[in-house]
Amino acid sequence: MSENKICLKPGREKSVLRHHPWIFSGAINKVEGEPPVGGTVRVVDNRGHALGWAAYSPQSSIRARMWTFNPEKTINEALIYDKLRIAIDFRSKLSLIDRENTACRLIHAESDDFPGLIVDRYKDALVVQFLSAGAEFWRKSIIKNIKDLTGCKGIYERSDVEVRKLEGLDPVTGTCFGSFETTQLEILENGIEFIVDVGKGQKTGFFLDQRKNRYLIQQFAKDNDVLNCFSYTGAFGIYALNAGAKHVTSVESSEEANLIARKNLILNGIDLNQAKLINADVFQELRLMRDKGLSFDVIILDPPKFAPTAAQVRSASRGYKDINLLAFKLLNPGGILFTFSCSGGLSRQLFQKIVADAALDAGVQAQILDILSQGRDHPVSVNFPEGAYLKGLICRIV
Repeated sequence: MSENKICLKPGREKSVLRHHPWIFSGAINKVEGEPPVGGTVRVVDNRGHALGWAAYSPQSSIRARMWTFNPEKTINEALIYDKLRIAIDFRSKLSLIDRENTACRLIHAESDDFPGLIVDRYKDALVVQFLSAGAEFWRKSIIKNIKDLTGCKGIYERSDVEVRKLEGLDPVTGTCFGSFETTQLEILENGIEFIVDVGKGQKTGFFLDQRKNRYLIQQFAKDNDVLNCFSYTGAFGIYALNAGAKHVTSVESSEEANLIARKNLILNGIDLNQAKLINADVFQELRLMRDKGLSFDVIILDPPKFAPTAAQVRSASRGYKDINLLAFKLLNPGGILFTFSCSGGLSRQLFQKIVADAALDAGVQAQILDILSQGRDHPVSVNFPEGAYLKGLICRIV
């Protein structure tokens, strides 16, 4: 029986030699053997020189994802265990879980040397996403190992995202291990309490990547009127109120998210008269606020992913320009804008240009106070710049 192998076209080994984990279909000259979906293949250049081992995904444009760039390594249960252990131990050394913090990301896919796998911890429970054929192939081993390595009481799966379709995989959700009386779990983040719906919430239930940025909002919130757009379950707004904001208006299109946001306000003992929850489309609501002549001291824009891929950047850019322009018009003199993009297809440079153009068209002079990104539990591999998906700016109207 012949070895399962992918042979690259001349010159297409360069990205692999630079340790980028993705091999696109156009880089492959031929496939030898009959590798199963997610199965391991040896990667060789056009002269037959071994470059490492990868997980094979026949239906995806990312045809293979590298497990290792060492041709001498064997892809087996022991290697899977080691990859998981190293990532989890790293979080432990950072002391990301303590008396005031009970949630963090444990495995961050390619940036943690484990393509297509996300593992988030919410107190005693884990939420997993198998996003690639390779991660799916090792599903049983992964579940067993993360259970043993963390001592968790339950594991819930949220493999219900669009990228699974690109891999030829069906969506999967539900309990993998243990039992859940409810999928609404309570966590602590910087001493603030939040309800996280791991069963129905966005992503794995909470935007853990914004932890340090939510903390920063407290520096600007005291005695100010705050507008929190795309507010989801209200985290940015609750941080602001916790720091002494005069009032927070939150705008979110999901009624379910707004219901949890209200629970989060009550959970933290916040006077509901200080918080207004609006269930509406943010684009429309910002225009209504502009037409009413409303204004705010601090505005947060944390929209969903407008451009998952580079092909969608043009249309997404218009959306980012629109909301930032409206936000600048709604800010009081000296006002602060926290603005974000989580679109992997949009570069940091382009995002800053969009925000600059929005300020210009709004007729305001703005300065950047800080450049923001994701937290340390969402590291970025130097060989995988795509991992730096979260881009943020703190801007001030001069």
